[in-house]
Amino acid sequence: MITLLTYPPAFGQFSGSPFCIKAAHLLNLSGQRWRRENTLDPRMMPHQKLPVIRAEDQLIADSDMIRSYLEAQGARFDSGLSEMDKSTSRAFIRMAEEHLYFHIVLDRWGDDLAWPEIRETYFASVPKLVRRMVARRIRKNLLAAMYVQGLGRFTPEQRLARLEPDLEAIVTRLWQNRFLFGDRPTAADASVGPMLGAAISSPGETALSNRIKENAVLMGYVSRVEEMLA
Repeated sequence: MITLLTYPPAFGQFSGSPFCIKAAHLLNLSGQRWRRENTLDPRMMPHQKLPVIRAEDQLIADSDMIRSYLEAQGARFDSGLSEMDKSTSRAFIRMAEEHLYFHIVLDRWGDDLAWPEIRETYFASVPKLVRRMVARRIRKNLLAAMYVQGLGRFTPEQRLARLEPDLEAIVTRLWQNRFLFGDRPTAADASVGPMLGAAISSPGETALSNRIKENAVLMGYVSRVEEMLA
């Protein structure tokens, strides 16, 4: 049986990490038997990050590598999709994971009002005596990296304006479909759904979470994707 090494549940979701939720969706879609194992300390993992799966006495890190492994075992996440749709699927996955994700990071790590809950959730395994010091240092480094990346230079309103065309693209794909590419979930849903779910579950109230919550199409989609883990 495959073991999914994942961050624990947080903010009312399967995991505090949308990438761990993605991995769980992929495992469900693959038909493989699996179980979860929670950890807050990924330092012994191959990339010092989660998710990771333990399968056949090996550790497979990174959600994309997990997808490749499952496909090598026979999973067909995009069965029935045209080559054009598969190309579009890849673009939606990258849009969610390399753009939307970093807006979520800034909503969680950059908001002083949300930070105390983030700190106590993400650093719960760090002794209280040094937790604030450790968390503060990591937060400072992460926000500096986001400034270099670019999004960290924007106000929340400017970030939402930049993200708006992405959200509109998702709504357009969903206008007549239950999922992004039809009536059944594919690999793109395993990525896009968890990112939207993470955005609306972040502590506090953000411009991004409000934007998503106000859209019935997006909220219905998030609910359908979350049902995939039931």
